[in-house]
Amino acid sequence: MVCLGNICRSPAAEGFFRHLIKEHRLPIDVDSAGTSDYHIGEAPDPRMQQVMLSRGIDISALRGRQVNATDFERFDHIYAMDGSNFAHLTSLAEQCAPEHAHKVELFLQALHRDNRSEPEEVPDPYFGGQAGFEACVDLIQRGAVKRIEQFKE
Repeated sequence: MVCLGNICRSPAAEGFFRHLIKEHRLPIDVDSAGTSDYHIGEAPDPRMQQVMLSRGIDISALRGRQVNATDFERFDHIYAMDGSNFAHLTSLAEQCAPEHAHKVELFLQALHRDNRSEPEEVPDPYFGGQAGFEACVDLIQRGAVKRIEQFKE
């Protein structure tokens, strides 16, 4: 799960995945990272922690890190939260691990493909208010459920 700073969207996606993986007893390894180095070592944004906790998922122990070349080898799927991060990841993959560039896709791509009224990108709630964080988490939850369904097939 990859967003810009790894303190809002991607840790929320990681949190939902971990919750669903445990619930469905799936053998999946999940992690999150940012394309930037702005928040390395930091906990998720307190506003995101609050929204996630209100849904029964504690992401307070997660820490920001920057995506790196070994992620392309380690993971079978690398989900970008938006087009900008998708472009950054694709470029990075082409530079350091071109054989793994096919692993990068938009997190909501499968959800949007099945329902065109769903957005293709998860908007960054960082500069918005509480409603933006709630809407972001709603999208992430639907996207995570859709992705987990794919793994169960």
